[in-house]
Amino acid sequence: MLACVAGAQDVGSQKHPAEPAAQAKPQANPNLPQSAAKPDQKISPEAAEELFRSIDELLKFASKDTALPIRHPVEKRLVSRDEVVAFIQKHMMEDKDAQRLERSELILKKWGLLPHDFELQPFLLKLLREQVEGYYDPETKTVNMLDWVEPEQQRPVMAHELTHALQDQSFDLEKFMKAGDVDLGTMKTDPTPEDLLNDEAGSAHQAIVEGQAMVVSIDYELAPMHQSIADSPEIVQALKATMMQGTADSTEFRSAPLYIKEALTFPYRYGLDFESELLTRFGKEKAFAAVFQKPPRTTREIMEPTAYLSNEKLDGMVLPEFKKDFKDYEKFDVGAVGEFDVAILMEQYAGNEVAKRLYPEWRGGYYYAVRPKKDPKAPLGLLYVSRWANPERAAEFAWVYAKGLKQRYQKLSEADGDPPKDKPAGYIVETLTGKHRWTTEQGSVFIEVARNTVLICESLDAETTSRLESELLRDDSKGTAQ
Repeated sequence: MLACVAGAQDVGSQKHPAEPAAQAKPQANPNLPQSAAKPDQKISPEAAEELFRSIDELLKFASKDTALPIRHPVEKRLVSRDEVVAFIQKHMMEDKDAQRLERSELILKKWGLLPHDFELQPFLLKLLREQVEGYYDPETKTVNMLDWVEPEQQRPVMAHELTHALQDQSFDLEKFMKAGDVDLGTMKTDPTPEDLLNDEAGSAHQAIVEGQAMVVSIDYELAPMHQSIADSPEIVQALKATMMQGTADSTEFRSAPLYIKEALTFPYRYGLDFESELLTRFGKEKAFAAVFQKPPRTTREIMEPTAYLSNEKLDGMVLPEFKKDFKDYEKFDVGAVGEFDVAILMEQYAGNEVAKRLYPEWRGGYYYAVRPKKDPKAPLGLLYVSRWANPERAAEFAWVYAKGLKQRYQKLSEADGDPPKDKPAGYIVETLTGKHRWTTEQGSVFIEVARNTVLICESLDAETTSRLESELLRDDSKGTAQ
């Protein structure tokens, strides 16, 4: 599900309280809003020349810091804000990205992660216009500097962007980012368990690309103090805590819904954490070149580096016979619901502390969204299956999910449900066990907890729900983790 927003990203930089910041590639609306701000004050020709001269020095620093070789000089340009906006707009015009974002917006609203009246495309346009601070374009192999920001402010950002140039020279960034980046929602065939295991590969790869660049930019700023992330890893945690706050002039970012903030900063916050772990434990080779050769493929492996380092293997999820079970529906979208996604779902409905304690126990998940063939304007129907390390954690996640229904639906009443069981020892939150059904203004919601699996059906008819229950929970032990 993270691919909804983060999968739309490209390689560039945006603001956060500590330089250099993040990047993001927006998605798609050709009607770019005009800025009401005053015209930018251009830097002087002398300052521009100083900035150009510093590129060679910064490239050498990035190469030494990463042990990635300089294979050839990097092209460089000074660009205006209008040119930056044009670059954003160009990438937002791609039809497949626009279509994917449109589907993603409705899925996020179904889960209550975006307000129902929220317009995602225009918001991302305004947000990224506000946030962008420079970018490396892998198509033209050019680093783009800003003609309205003084050189001293741009140097850490350029250290970040020149790291992308070095990554590109050794590993072909466009190819690396496209590996595994398949839109399951547009596939004509039904997804396989392997497809779902690979659905987060693009997000995991993005975290590697940005995490490495964050290391270099921070090391550049620490260099005058003779420090680096490798010998001062505590700096990473302090920096991560500031990234979600936004800078004083980041009006759009500070007003963004939780999921948008988390999705856009995920590659930088968790990518930095992941790279810091590898760097401090194994050194530059493992943290930079080696991870490109054997990259993580899930958000779990980024958020839990030990899962990556131990070569953890999760079994594929048990899937229904989609065409048979949804014979009365048209597929709308399908995708993995990874560890990052459940972390934000739980943070939204139960708070950050509960999320942090529970999300490491996630072991798999996916959604399948549909429209009724006879009524394409009806509310989205949703199948969501979530797998956990043990029955206790599954029951706790089910309780959090059920708790969130009160915020998502205006009219909610429980129609029937199994009586509660005694709470297990060491439980984190309340638990929900057995079968439960609610009625809402968008149809029924059904939740069943069976061993380590949570089955959720929303706005689906009773016959379809019954078929899915029988098929997916008849032997959910097949879906346990190794």
